[in-house]
Amino acid sequence: MKAYIFPGQGAQFTGMGLDLYENSPVAQELFEQANTILGFSITDIMFEGTAEELKQTKVTQPAIFLHSVILAKVLGDDFKPEMVAGHSLGELSALVANGVLSFEDGLKLVSKRAMAMQKACEIQPSTMAAVLGLEDAVVEEVCASIDGVVVAANYNCPGQLVISGEVEAVEKACEALKEKGAKRALVLPVGGAFHSPMMEPAREELAAAIEETTFNEPICPVYQNVVAKAVTKPAEIKENLIAQLTAPVRWTQCVQAMIADGGTEFVEVGPGKVLQGLMRKIDRSVAASGASFA
Repeated sequence: MKAYIFPGQGAQFTGMGLDLYENSPVAQELFEQANTILGFSITDIMFEGTAEELKQTKVTQPAIFLHSVILAKVLGDDFKPEMVAGHSLGELSALVANGVLSFEDGLKLVSKRAMAMQKACEIQPSTMAAVLGLEDAVVEEVCASIDGVVVAANYNCPGQLVISGEVEAVEKACEALKEKGAKRALVLPVGGAFHSPMMEPAREELAAAIEETTFNEPICPVYQNVVAKAVTKPAEIKENLIAQLTAPVRWTQCVQAMIADGGTEFVEVGPGKVLQGLMRKIDRSVAASGASFA
């Protein structure tokens, strides 16, 4: 079975989407529509902006979403998903690609999500850290032993976990994890504790927007971050999407579930090759490639 996977924040680069815009009338129309919906020219920043401009959350999230979703649309009849999944923000791209959300509704939710997360980051200093070379259970145990808020946030692949929480708690956890034998426990240059209880204000804000949005029957199952299994009921998809901001991204478990359910060919749709790299670390025997419309 063919699985399509959609990247999250961090995959952006200057010039992303320009080839789509220049070579496809469908893409051009969708990018222009996006500029109107967002109320600013995101294409200018995507095609010519600095790394600094692209790093702003209100730009990064819609930019990655647009690159992924427009690429899927440009593939036309070649895009026949039998299963989809997205890493964090990528889950919204996956939901547009498999027909649950319209392009316009998906983009509006991504924009609201970015703004809500930005606001939540400003309430209290918080951060994330990458932990390499330890078993998941050890990382979870250490986080639970630290005073303050620090939790496992992204299960990216075996031996690579990201933790998230209050600055001091994350720093203490990093020290404790190094003592437990972590190859690395490194604070990341991010502005907030994504996928942790500290995103509760953002979750509440986004929940209201999600509740008002129409969710359709999907073309194929979506393997959602929160539950790491196939979901097909719109009401359930909605519920899991609301929970996603404060819950961990179970990416390793999502991919393993897709493989167990018959996924043999994984295609990454969007900027970069982050997910293809993680695929090789999760299961080397499965084919992973990037989508291209040329």
